[in-house]
Amino acid sequence: MSDAPSIDHILIVGGGTAGWMTAAYLARRLGAMRPDGVRITLIESSEIGIIGVGEGTFPTIQNTMRTIGVDEARFMREAGAAFKQGIKFVDWKTAPQDGVHSHYYHPFAQPRLLNGGLDLAPYWLMGEAGNIPFSDAVTLQDKVCDAMRGPKRLDDPQYGGPMTYAYHFDAGKLAGLLRDVGKATGVKHVLGNVLSVNKTDDGSIASVTTREHGDLVADLYIDCTGFAGALIGEAMGSAWIDKGDTLFVDRALALQVPYDRPDAPVAATTISTAHEAGWTWDIGLPERRGTGYVYSSRHTTDDRAEQILRGYVGKAGEGLNPRLLKLKVGHRDRHWIKNCVAVGLSGGFLEPLESTGIVLIEAAAYMLARNLPRRGGMEAAARQFNTAMTDRYLRAIDFIKLHYCLSQRTDNGFWTDNADPASIPESLQDHLAMWKHRPPNVFDFPNLHESFKYFNYQYILYGMGFETTVDPAAHVHGDLARADFGRVREAGLRAAASLPDHRALLTDVYTKGFSTKAPDLAAAEAGEAPRR
Repeated sequence: MSDAPSIDHILIVGGGTAGWMTAAYLARRLGAMRPDGVRITLIESSEIGIIGVGEGTFPTIQNTMRTIGVDEARFMREAGAAFKQGIKFVDWKTAPQDGVHSHYYHPFAQPRLLNGGLDLAPYWLMGEAGNIPFSDAVTLQDKVCDAMRGPKRLDDPQYGGPMTYAYHFDAGKLAGLLRDVGKATGVKHVLGNVLSVNKTDDGSIASVTTREHGDLVADLYIDCTGFAGALIGEAMGSAWIDKGDTLFVDRALALQVPYDRPDAPVAATTISTAHEAGWTWDIGLPERRGTGYVYSSRHTTDDRAEQILRGYVGKAGEGLNPRLLKLKVGHRDRHWIKNCVAVGLSGGFLEPLESTGIVLIEAAAYMLARNLPRRGGMEAAARQFNTAMTDRYLRAIDFIKLHYCLSQRTDNGFWTDNADPASIPESLQDHLAMWKHRPPNVFDFPNLHESFKYFNYQYILYGMGFETTVDPAAHVHGDLARADFGRVREAGLRAAASLPDHRALLTDVYTKGFSTKAPDLAAAEAGEAPRR
């Protein structure tokens, strides 16, 4: 394929969250309903279900849904969504002893920078906050989450509020909502099964052959076929780079369980609890809990994994059968080859610990929309895209591995193997060596579009008990820091007392909606890329 032809028609192969989020986003940003816009077609098979492991998101999802043009209350109702303010990590630092459990939070809020931008981390390390967990000392969100409060009030603006937040949702319902929105904004929906991919002499995709509709022709093909990678892998030959030597989990048992009573509290965070060979997720939705056990088949058996999961959910799981999912952790060596781009699981998967699945879809869709080589320059655009996506995957791998390698658990080879330096990427080892002598800062992550910022690393490091030695002579504003810690504490108490109960807020959102209209597309486009 020449580097010159225009991109006037994009064919997305595969639906689900990846396909329909990409389709709806591109349709809005590329003017699919305008005569001069880019036509968007999505073909999906009714015979292929949604994997739907991840039911959590980053705060980036607010900008994505706002850009797509979805009212926040409608989004929450139709996706069965609840608010998410971060992750509560239970028993990750040490195994429970005599029924005593430890925990820490990874909140979405950025640490408060008070008194002229003073970084409080060194002063927390020096003990100026007293015996208070790091995240509780520098944000309001711990107290809000402990109190089971929502992140906003009904009269706050749509896609905004006092607390930084994302959502938990029903994966199947979200895909349905995105399908409806995509079709309403110009996406042509085709039901069918792709049988083969046809290529030109130069290796580009010429068309895809379907069972029901013959050959479908486009200028750019987006592979959203999941782990199958039918276009980017099978047809275009992009190799899969396995990361199982760094991230060990390769199985998941998923189980949807009811609440014990209709008015049961809805958790404001994902609850991630470490176990002998992996961890359980526990996601609160208005009508049910989404639970599951992610584990390493090299360190346990499927039967033992089911015992762990059933032990965690208790009576709520009686009479219910978990769904077994086999996970392939890694990413493609190239995400864009010729006129084929991988988005979602076809491009990579890094386990659901920090909800990276959705944010990587968002990142890919955003880059495609902003940098689409519509009138030429495809080869250069592909190189840029590949560099950016590979970097995102590698940095996300480092961040996820951080949770495991800092654990002091020794109750299973899973944890001791994770602490083995041979399993830790050199880039993360270098950072850990530096962070023994100073906290993470902005200069550690020069990429503007990093999924995880320096403060995300601080939350994990100091939640897990990582020791950083700081020089008191270089940090002489202890009096200011102590005052700041006090202000954060008081503000947290006020927020926990004044924000509404999470379940009560969800009931109001579902029945009444928010009092303000959603910002228009132009307002959404004024922002930068969806980021944390």
